[in-house]
Amino acid sequence: AATKLASAEKLMYFCTDQLGLEQDFEQKQMPDGKLLVDGFLLCIDVSRGMNRNFDDQLKFVSNLYNQLAKTKKPIVVVLTKCDEGVERYIRDAHTFALSKKNLQVVETSARSNVNIDLAFSTLVQLIDKSRGKTKIIPYFEALKQQSQQIAAAKDKYEWLVSRIVKNHNETWSNVNRKMQSSPEYQDYVYLEGTQKAKKLFLQHVHRLKQEHIERRRKMYLAMLPQAFEALIPDLDEIDHLSCVKVEKLLETKPDFLKWFIVLEETPWDATSHIDNMENERIPFDLMETQPAEQLYEAHLEKLRNERKRAEMRRAFKENLETSPFITPGKPWEEARSFIMNEDFYMWLEESIYMDIYSKHQKQIIEKAKEEFQELLLEYSELFYELELDAKPSKEKMGVIQDVLGEEQRFKALQKLQAERDALILKHIHFVYHPTKETCPSCPVCIDSKIEHLVNSRFIRPSERNQKNLLSDSNIDRINLVILGKDGLARELANEIRALCTNDDKYVIEGKMYELSLRPIEGNVRLPVNSFQTPTFQPHGCLCLYNSKESLSYVVESIEKSRESTIGRRDNHLVHLPLTLILVNKRGDTSGETLHSLIQQGQQIASKLQCVFLDPASAGIGYGRNINEKQISQVLKGLLDSKRNLNLVSSTSSIKDLADVDLRIVMCLMCGDPFNADDILLPILQSQTYRPSQCGSSSSV
Repeated sequence: AATKLASAEKLMYFCTDQLGLEQDFEQKQMPDGKLLVDGFLLCIDVSRGMNRNFDDQLKFVSNLYNQLAKTKKPIVVVLTKCDEGVERYIRDAHTFALSKKNLQVVETSARSNVNIDLAFSTLVQLIDKSRGKTKIIPYFEALKQQSQQIAAAKDKYEWLVSRIVKNHNETWSNVNRKMQSSPEYQDYVYLEGTQKAKKLFLQHVHRLKQEHIERRRKMYLAMLPQAFEALIPDLDEIDHLSCVKVEKLLETKPDFLKWFIVLEETPWDATSHIDNMENERIPFDLMETQPAEQLYEAHLEKLRNERKRAEMRRAFKENLETSPFITPGKPWEEARSFIMNEDFYMWLEESIYMDIYSKHQKQIIEKAKEEFQELLLEYSELFYELELDAKPSKEKMGVIQDVLGEEQRFKALQKLQAERDALILKHIHFVYHPTKETCPSCPVCIDSKIEHLVNSRFIRPSERNQKNLLSDSNIDRINLVILGKDGLARELANEIRALCTNDDKYVIEGKMYELSLRPIEGNVRLPVNSFQTPTFQPHGCLCLYNSKESLSYVVESIEKSRESTIGRRDNHLVHLPLTLILVNKRGDTSGETLHSLIQQGQQIASKLQCVFLDPASAGIGYGRNINEKQISQVLKGLLDSKRNLNLVSSTSSIKDLADVDLRIVMCLMCGDPFNADDILLPILQSQTYRPSQCGSSSSV
């Protein structure tokens, strides 16, 4: 039967989301008058309400029940707000239900969505007896099941989001459209709603963004020590500076922009720079963060420690060099107690000290062996009267050791007796069988070096002629002797070379000439200071002086050079073009001394029949002894003299020289630091030398 309800102007609500937002949805009113009602849900609020007495509510519910009972329709008592329920209120509500013919009671929470469906399904079962009986589940047990169901759905939904969303720049609208058909999305939205699904998505995106920023931060912090090493490697420059001043110092460095980028907006992790993957430079505002300051402090401490370790190394080396207890061959175990202190152990590992000690031992042992070898040479008479096989007897070795025993150079190898005896035997063997193989200096024996030098320098005549044709075909050559004392010649030679091209060529009047310089500052009668060599035939001489002594040296050298060529066929040195130049002394460009030197130079030039050039004006030579204009003037004069005098050797003279045997005897000490190339190279570069027919590999 129909039941009349007072429902005039009542709105029908279908979703709790509409509460308070009625104007935003379709306003559908309940029909007025009689409605067909099949059952009732009698709701009791069991929460603690403000200004509300539960007993009064229960009386109202009891009266309402009496009215509903007259309809003879099924009734289910629904306890609402059980998530905030008061235990006494719930107990009293159950007591009330039991007193009314065992009414069915369902504990619910609309906020937590617990047992809401159960309340309606229980009423439907009472209305339709054909349906199976619904099991009533207490609130807390239902809440537990609900929580488990939501948790499982949440895990599946989060898995779905993590699989689809890989970039922190993804938007909800785009991802929501992709997930619409996924059951994981549908289940979670059914249980928790779209807003919670969106919230989980935003949390995931935020997490991705933070992970991305952290990766970038770690990359920048990893690069920061390298930037410090490159830009501020000097401890003295930064040791006294604060972090703020260091930042200003970094900005002044030429390579600053190679390592850092200054952003218009800061902080860097709140700007679009986090997505600029092509630019790996460090945002400069990162320097203001605590991790960056800690890295700077670590860099500073590293530089301080490196300096201290270097000081410890130097101090340890000084200990080794000054300690009288460190002798050749002394083991580390014996030496450690004499040279190590607590400071050494604080800064460096013992293995480093052992390595330094090992290198020091190697040096002093080599030095001791060299000095002992000198000692053996000084006592050469001890080794004269030996057997033919050069094997000393035990008695003879005893005599040798007794004689040498008082010498400090003998005692220096006290801890290396076996090596010392081996050196004595090797020396004896060398004295009686002096060869390259038995030489104490092997493999740097002078015989081996000369043999290698001769073999490496020999060029076949056909190759030599071809090279001469190639070298002389295009470029004229100017050979210039520079004569001066006390470094004047070498200094001017360097200044002229600075004006040449990389391959020693000089441009005169638009034409390129090969310029060869021979600075001479010693006795010209010595071969090493000779004006002419087999490979160098001078076309002129530039004579430099800046004092009476250097002028006297020039005059004496010219006279000696001319005297040495008198009576020889190649006496062109007598007519060699000369140019005399007064070189400015630093800071002395005026006064009586300069005037006197000019007068003396003019007199000497007249005597030697050569050109005299005044000293270069101040400021013209750019700090040089002679300016470029004077150098060009000298070289032009040499070119004219070369053409007029035809100083190039004729073919016939070279042919005559080819038939001459030049025999040279040299006495060089094995192990001597003097280079054999300096003696032999002028001979080996001559166009007339050839391999000797005697069969020796070290003769030409």
